[in-house]
Amino acid sequence: MSDLLDDFGRKFNYLRLSITDVCNFKCTYCLPDGYQPEGKPHFLRLDEIGRIVNAFAKVGTKKLRITGGEPSLRKDFTDIIRTVADNDAIETIATTTNGYRLEKHAKTWFDAGLRHINVSVDSLDPRQFHQITGENKFQDVMRGIDAALDAGFERIKVNAVLLKDLNDSDLPKFTDWLKDRPIDVRFIELMETGLHHNYFKAHHLSGDVIKSRLLAQGWLHQVPKQTDGPAQNFCHPDYQGRFGLIMPYSNDFCKTCNRLRVSSKGKLHLCLFTESGIDLRDLLQHDNQQDELIARLHEQLHQKKATHDLHQGITGVTKHLASIGG
Repeated sequence: MSDLLDDFGRKFNYLRLSITDVCNFKCTYCLPDGYQPEGKPHFLRLDEIGRIVNAFAKVGTKKLRITGGEPSLRKDFTDIIRTVADNDAIETIATTTNGYRLEKHAKTWFDAGLRHINVSVDSLDPRQFHQITGENKFQDVMRGIDAALDAGFERIKVNAVLLKDLNDSDLPKFTDWLKDRPIDVRFIELMETGLHHNYFKAHHLSGDVIKSRLLAQGWLHQVPKQTDGPAQNFCHPDYQGRFGLIMPYSNDFCKTCNRLRVSSKGKLHLCLFTESGIDLRDLLQHDNQQDELIARLHEQLHQKKATHDLHQGITGVTKHLASIGG
């Protein structure tokens, strides 16, 4: 079957699959009041997840990231990893986690087939970490990252949302931390969402500020590979780790977009900041619906825009990043 292509010639080989929008942290930029359920949740079942994975694999998906909320809150999280790993067409299995269960489960998840892991660490100052996340779990998360290193993960990334007047002075701490650790630290520009306009105005800072500091300290801007995502990566001969910058407000950010999203309730999102999702769940109930599901995916790709509208302050239906999986 043919790969997923949009009308701008972009090929989509990367799926971000959310399995829950529940999170146990209260990050100020996402869920400052904690998770607020809207009625009884009806998240994708394991069999539905298997059908999504199979359909996307048939149309060229090579990388799949399991997201949330906090995906490890699902009791069947390890089974979900195995379900993805059972499909030989999926070459890279990744997840993004807040890391609070990582110390205990890193080896189990690795043995189930997980190979890449992103851990959210918005500050290396324990007090500031507590202030941003609402949870006093810094040491737990740090031990989790060490457990992931010991388990043998192929790639470990640490994500930090760049926040003016909160963690924008943390670069030296992260630099020291990367000296002897083969980890990628990625600063992600704060993105405006539907519920956080005032927070965005107070704390948004361009990633160019961090980029200038890195270049001044001798870090080298790496030439991106064709398979790379949107991050601009920087390396230094004296450091084992790397830095990455994700700057969604930069020019041509969407030009090389290669990812699609499916929400925890079975809606296809063509963009993180889309106006609406396309329901797939009616085609996830039986194995004999695969052809119809694939046809719907191809059809909907014609609706994908060339770029997001964040510069105009248009954030779509995304109330917060946990609702789609970031």
